Amino acid sequence: MTNSNASGSYDTGRLDLPFVGISTFGKRPYQADWTAIDADIAILGAPFDGGTQYRPGARFGPRSVREASTLFSFGHAGAYDHEDDTTYLPASVRIQDIGDADIVHTNTEKSHDNIEAGVRAILAAGALPVTIGGDHSVNIPCINAFDDQGEIHILQIDAHLDFVDERHGVRNGHGNPMRRAAEKPYITGLTQLGIRNVSSTAKDGYDAARDMGSDILSVRQMRALGPKATAKRIPKGARVYITIDIDGFCPSIAPGTGTPSHGGFLYYEVLEILQRVAKRHEIVGIDLVEVAPAYDPTDSTSILAAQVLLNLLGFIMHARDKR
Repeated sequence: MTNSNASGSYDTGRLDLPFVGISTFGKRPYQADWTAIDADIAILGAPFDGGTQYRPGARFGPRSVREASTLFSFGHAGAYDHEDDTTYLPASVRIQDIGDADIVHTNTEKSHDNIEAGVRAILAAGALPVTIGGDHSVNIPCINAFDDQGEIHILQIDAHLDFVDERHGVRNGHGNPMRRAAEKPYITGLTQLGIRNVSSTAKDGYDAARDMGSDILSVRQMRALGPKATAKRIPKGARVYITIDIDGFCPSIAPGTGTPSHGGFLYYEVLEILQRVAKRHEIVGIDLVEVAPAYDPTDSTSILAAQVLLNLLGFIMHARDKR
């Protein structure tokens, strides 16, 4: 079927509106075979929230963020940004959605192993791994998968430090991932932004984080510095893994999360940091976690998550082309 337009020419094929079809990330192709990934970027869902200490529901994050991402399914022409006078994510950027890691209920170790296997498959294919959680514990298997990838620095956007060593025998919950990362010999340091208010980590956790190489800034401290100076705090030449907890944003714009903390970032504060880091550094991996859609009937949190990820991927691929 064809439809004429005002100029008398014709559109061919499907219009493929956001609400039509299967909700893969950005309406990009689905690749079920993890041995056949052929992409620049591969999206993995990690719908595990067994590490949650308060409100559950982040297991539905990957599904909700994928659905929200269809709003930004740009088609073949890419996404033109008039401020930057740049088209991001054109058809030449190959993105595949490889589905979800299998989650075994009540079994953190097995579920994390399955997530790690997905990230390793993406890395083996030479693609950029982008993992959508799930609670922040899914970062642990993501970072484990980089044990043969050389040295990396972690940029964390979060309300909470997540640097608890062990609590009542729990070492792999959503309050532990940055501590587990800092223990790795290939993690050269952490830049932790947005940390604020009463937190999941006691003072000894902050002391340990700084002793293990963390640079910690609150929202107010980052605002005082500005995005340019903040981005420069990441060591020059560092290869960077980015982990974004959606509660790093203010719950006034991201209420759909398990542990909201008021006084968080606004959209452009995070976006400007990410754009500068993508220009200055090689980005080796990304995860975005803690979207719990049941707490946000407007879907704004999921839309924010999808918008941040797609913009970040555009910045990364554009910077690669420029290099």
